Amino acid sequence: MREIRFIRLCLLIMLLGVSVSLKAATELGNLTTEYKKDPIGIDVTVPRFSWKLLSDVRDQEQTAYQILVASSPELLTPQKADLWNSQKVGSSQSVLVDYAGSSLKSRQRGWWMVRAWDKNGKATKWSKPALFEMGFLQPSDWQANWIKPAVAFEEYSHPAPYFRKEFNLNKPIKSARLYSTSRGLYEFFINGERVGDQYFTPGYTSYEKRLQYQVYDITPLLKGGVNATGAIVGNGWYRAFRPNNTPLMQHQDLELFAQLEVEFADGSRLIIPTDDSWKTTTGPLLKSEMYDGEIYDARQELTGWNQPGYDDAKWGKTQITQTKKNNLVGVIAEPVRKIEELKPIEIIYTPAGDTVLDMGQNMVGWCRLRVKAPKGTTIKLRHSEILDQEGNFYTANLRTADQEIIYTTRGGGEWETFEPKFSFQGFRYVAVSGYPAEVTNDLITGVVIHSDLDFVGAFSCNNELINQLQQNIVWSQRGNFLDIPSDCPQRDERLGWTADIHAFAPTAFYNMNSAAFLTKWLKDLAADQHEDGRVPNVIPDEPYNKINIGATGWADAATIVPWSIYTHYGDKQVLEDQYASMKGWVEYMRREAKTSEDRLYRPKTFQFNDWLAFTSTFPNYQGATTDTDFLAAVFYYHSTAILAKSAALLGKEQDAATYASLQKQIKESFTREFLSQNGRLSPNTQTAYVLALSFDLVPEELKASAAQRLANDVNKFGHITTGFLGVADISHVLTRYGHVAEAYKLLYRQKYPSWLYPVTKGATTIWERWDAIKPDGSFQTEKGNSFNHYAYGAVGDWLYKAVAGINPSPAEPGYKKIIFKPHPYGEMNDVKASHESLYGTIVSEWKMENGKFKWHVTVPPNTRAEVFVPASQQGLLINGKAAKATLLDEENALPYQFIRTEVGAGKYVFESSLTL
Repeated sequence: MREIRFIRLCLLIMLLGVSVSLKAATELGNLTTEYKKDPIGIDVTVPRFSWKLLSDVRDQEQTAYQILVASSPELLTPQKADLWNSQKVGSSQSVLVDYAGSSLKSRQRGWWMVRAWDKNGKATKWSKPALFEMGFLQPSDWQANWIKPAVAFEEYSHPAPYFRKEFNLNKPIKSARLYSTSRGLYEFFINGERVGDQYFTPGYTSYEKRLQYQVYDITPLLKGGVNATGAIVGNGWYRAFRPNNTPLMQHQDLELFAQLEVEFADGSRLIIPTDDSWKTTTGPLLKSEMYDGEIYDARQELTGWNQPGYDDAKWGKTQITQTKKNNLVGVIAEPVRKIEELKPIEIIYTPAGDTVLDMGQNMVGWCRLRVKAPKGTTIKLRHSEILDQEGNFYTANLRTADQEIIYTTRGGGEWETFEPKFSFQGFRYVAVSGYPAEVTNDLITGVVIHSDLDFVGAFSCNNELINQLQQNIVWSQRGNFLDIPSDCPQRDERLGWTADIHAFAPTAFYNMNSAAFLTKWLKDLAADQHEDGRVPNVIPDEPYNKINIGATGWADAATIVPWSIYTHYGDKQVLEDQYASMKGWVEYMRREAKTSEDRLYRPKTFQFNDWLAFTSTFPNYQGATTDTDFLAAVFYYHSTAILAKSAALLGKEQDAATYASLQKQIKESFTREFLSQNGRLSPNTQTAYVLALSFDLVPEELKASAAQRLANDVNKFGHITTGFLGVADISHVLTRYGHVAEAYKLLYRQKYPSWLYPVTKGATTIWERWDAIKPDGSFQTEKGNSFNHYAYGAVGDWLYKAVAGINPSPAEPGYKKIIFKPHPYGEMNDVKASHESLYGTIVSEWKMENGKFKWHVTVPPNTRAEVFVPASQQGLLINGKAAKATLLDEENALPYQFIRTEVGAGKYVFESSLTL
């Protein structure tokens, strides 16, 4: 009996040993090409590969790698890889590794895998294969023609055109692709099935310069014999109206452009392009507009129109146009998709008599309507973000955007389901009219849509209001990251305002993987940039046509956003791609500065300044207005500094020296013009001190004095006074110079103006204005008032960086090296945060209890970390053992110092004594 027990024990130990060894083994996973998993249709001729080391081994790192790329899965071996065998490369790089194989061709498919050598020189197993597929690299690849209905639509609002064609496939099919785009928005169908799960294609770009096309694998949708394809095209952004509601009649026609390619088993290929053999008509979609919504009459449905055998004898002919093809580009960013569904939480009967469904969340998307009603019943859905102080449905802030969905039933006693096709709404409340039966929660379902970016961040703490603030930030990002980074998703605007996104980008990166998303947007910024270097204030600028140009703090997105991407993702290519644009903007300011006596940039055009900054009648205070000349000077310096650093990184030595010298000259002029010998700035506003200190414009000996003046101003008012230009950095600057008490004062404040004030008012997204709803319940303004605007959500970056303590290293960006440095204070005593970097999961969880600071940290494989442990006295435990580390003697106003140490990959528990 004892022998049996002994054998069982040995077997158990062996099994545990196997389990431990399996867990400890290093593997490779999460393979991506150009930030995407298995992308098709890319037109980057040198794609970049990334992978993650998956291991629980302490200090694990990659010392070498080998990549194989082949034209078929069968060739994906070290002996047969026909596109690239990198051989063994001694490098720790596992993010954005350049392809260096044979030249890639249009339609080229590449299967790739990678293995790595660990810190001990041991090779991992080969990863599972990944795939990428090229799009069209030459204009001659296109055989399609631009087509439109033969009859032009002269009215702005018109029925959406439908297109169709049948074709015959008489041989076994190997694979098939659809390459498609439109001037407008489109949906494609094959044999009655919708193609793909993407929405609002081809996306919003500077259409005349960059028009995206999509590529779909349609192999499963085809069959032998007769097939049918069809498409619907709506106005979308392309034929939208300006913010002042003027129709853009220069975009008269909606057009379709597509090429179906079928590869047969015998190696032959059939191409079905759009041409004048396609037929067209209109149908039940009577109106489709980005801002106003849709009108759909189900009685006019064209049953079977996109299936074989449909009688299209009464359909009209299409007309081939001479629209250019040389502006077509592949897709960079993730597409818009349906992400989530919400059900109403309450039915409200307003004092004015409206029946309103409350979704419980300010969301972006549309409502799926499910009704059963007599034929010809017209049901209207109106959408709103807010109810007024009397509890009535409120739409004045939408201005000229109707946000209405009007549906007329087909009848017949069956349940009918409808979803809009080319229109989205920003809303929490839905007013229902025209429905002949009782309105219940089952009448609608909220469909949440946005660009399908991976969620990569989480932050929570012991304060539920702050947790809600974090959720509000994320929901505003979701609602405004819909193909472009927009300012708001509901009113007659929805534009890519440049200052909003450069302030918010660092926060965006923590929440969602936004690298490709903003890279795509930056290409439109460069495309729309004027020859003299000025940058439009909204991107894409088309079709809105130059809504002011070159506002300081706005146009600087040309330099700030690329640098933010580089810092967070280690993506040097974005600096290379945007360099001419970055330089163009700095050179414009430089030329303008030469005309001024002090050689500082002084704009001569309309400026937004520190948009929506707080002003006050506080005694002896002139409000929070920061002068244009000051803002122009600091952003001139900041953009020049970024350009100088970028030039040095890219090996542009002459430019690096030129702009470093210019940077020095600007700083000297700034000091003479705006800074006193005692560290006082003119203007004396929070935004002025924040920007001057954040951008390093204050001489070293005056920084403490200037920071103290900022802290004094915060204490004098007890609240924040910045607008869009100062909001992102105020908490960072206060914390950096030891004024953590003031930073937390701003965070915890619940009265207006503050970040938590909207939360106390029930906000579920970030407001455009500090006082969008005043304390008495009235609105700050009737019409210029968005309740979903992410700019003030830029404080999220501080929550991750300073409160949780997760920072990318400036010296080794993209989290190759991580700087952990949390700042506990006051009521904040329990924080949990994580971020999924390109290397793996970073975790920072700390708790304060009874004078002890306990901190759980995870450093992903192939990275290392510099760790700053807050402590009131000497003594540090790492994973329960005493560690040799020195308490730093930092000169700051913090109630504690830091103990610095460095660690490699792994999980750690740091403990110190900390008294606040």
